[in-house]
Amino acid sequence: MATRTTTRSAELPDADELERLKLSPEVAWYLRDRGIPLPDCPPLIQTPSPGEAPGAVFDPDRVDKVIKAFSLLRHTQGQWAGQPLRPDPWQVAYILAPVFGWVRWDDDADAYVRIVRELYVDVPRKNGKSTLAGGLAIYMTCADGESGAQCITAATTKEQAGFVFEPVKKLAEAAPALKRHVKPLKGVILHPKSGSYFKPISSVAGAQHGANIHCAIIDELHEHKTPELVETIETGTGSRRQPLVVIITTADSGKRESVYDRKRQRVEKLARRVFEASSVYGVVWAADRDDDPHVEETWRKANPGYGVSPTRSYLQSKSDEAKQSPADLAKFLRLHLGRRTKQETKFITLESWHCNAGLVDESKLAGREAYGGLDLAATSDLLALCWLFPDDERGGFDAIWRLWTPEDNVDALDQRTAGAASVWVREGLLVATPGNVADYDYIQLQVERDLDAFDVRSIGFDPWSAVPLTNKLAESEAPMVKVRQGFVTMSPPLKELQRLLLKGTPERPMFRHGGNPAVTWMVDNLAVAMDPAGNVKPDKARSAEKIDAVSAAVTALSEAMTREQPVKSAYEDGGLEVV
Repeated sequence: MATRTTTRSAELPDADELERLKLSPEVAWYLRDRGIPLPDCPPLIQTPSPGEAPGAVFDPDRVDKVIKAFSLLRHTQGQWAGQPLRPDPWQVAYILAPVFGWVRWDDDADAYVRIVRELYVDVPRKNGKSTLAGGLAIYMTCADGESGAQCITAATTKEQAGFVFEPVKKLAEAAPALKRHVKPLKGVILHPKSGSYFKPISSVAGAQHGANIHCAIIDELHEHKTPELVETIETGTGSRRQPLVVIITTADSGKRESVYDRKRQRVEKLARRVFEASSVYGVVWAADRDDDPHVEETWRKANPGYGVSPTRSYLQSKSDEAKQSPADLAKFLRLHLGRRTKQETKFITLESWHCNAGLVDESKLAGREAYGGLDLAATSDLLALCWLFPDDERGGFDAIWRLWTPEDNVDALDQRTAGAASVWVREGLLVATPGNVADYDYIQLQVERDLDAFDVRSIGFDPWSAVPLTNKLAESEAPMVKVRQGFVTMSPPLKELQRLLLKGTPERPMFRHGGNPAVTWMVDNLAVAMDPAGNVKPDKARSAEKIDAVSAAVTALSEAMTREQPVKSAYEDGGLEVV
């Protein structure tokens, strides 16, 4: 049975150092206790420790078992050929120990099972991805205690699938300890004792065959042009008690809406705690955008295996090549420094957003002056209404949102938010309307209730969307105002929103939004377009995901900025002074 380790604080680095290294006390204890050096190469991005999950228990014996299984294998190439495959300290610290060590009790299985069901490792080339993938594949096939384990490696073509499978096959063939236990054949590795196998697949049909996957290794995620194969694999693990989908990849160039982009964005959001999913664990090694790409410090930061693989001389030669042309530089940044070369700087940061959370008590907004913004463009997805309430005493605005989605869309939203959408529905932050398209009657009734409750001065809306609804509201004497979504109209309120958020502090927030998690998710998705004159507007096409709540807020702010400012006493603003 799994038992929680006891950590002896005197033997561990202090809390600040553990935070810098991005190590939990349990994993740090394990490394020290097993004589493994603490690595000084923390990932740039890391999701929360699986140990934060309810009921989490750290079982060091499980990690020992994985490392022992790795050591039975033998390197097949290069200077280490024939030597035992021992995971590097960084691989133990940031991958093997968190994934295999953290478990919790499962009543259905009547046993402890792994918390992590999906592992995402994003690391530059030459950092031992193939060797790590091979060790994981053989362990999950032969040593994870699973009968009839169906383990696969997935790629978009047979040739590409072979790039992952063949090194695993060679590992199995070269390991003396495995000769009596596994049968490496042309297209499959068999483990007769447990009835398990490991084989490559390159199609949705291959993933569907059997549909009872225990482990899947997906290499170079950015090579997958469509999400179908990856999604089929994930749904094929549903009947296993502790499956593991492993994604090991290098960065892409920054293309939006690809399967890589969706997975990478989810890991980044989990790391920023936009939402929670303890079954997903991800690490990303990369250089920051401001790092000098041609200095050793940056190479070391982006490459956890630096000095062993890749070597300093190898990266020096690639850096020298990168100085010759912009194309070579882009390739160097992506493949060897983990940089998504087309990635954009956030216009609104989560740090500034969180600083302005502020408490908003809707019961105290009755009768307050209000300005609305409607975003109704996506009738089959999310729709949003934002109300802004100017506060002349404290400055800035109080903000609340009404969010709707068709009931049939909640499952799809769950997949994109790690299950958070269902929580938003339960908590009343998101209203699920019947059917598969927007029910405008729900929205009209809510707007009419709000018109009765608040002193609504105007409601801005995009004249190109939801014309029947906005016409109905106008006929009922709602103060509807057309707000076009171009640069000229959107730039002033979007820049004002940014200014208010940057000006606000936790003690004196200027755009008080109550920390609504559904809106926070959309704020984190925001990308902006910019014209040659420096004007900006929300860009739904380039945003990582839905931004409807932000668009609604900007439209509402466009209306609020038209209000006449209250005249202050000269004594209030310091214009007169009695001496």
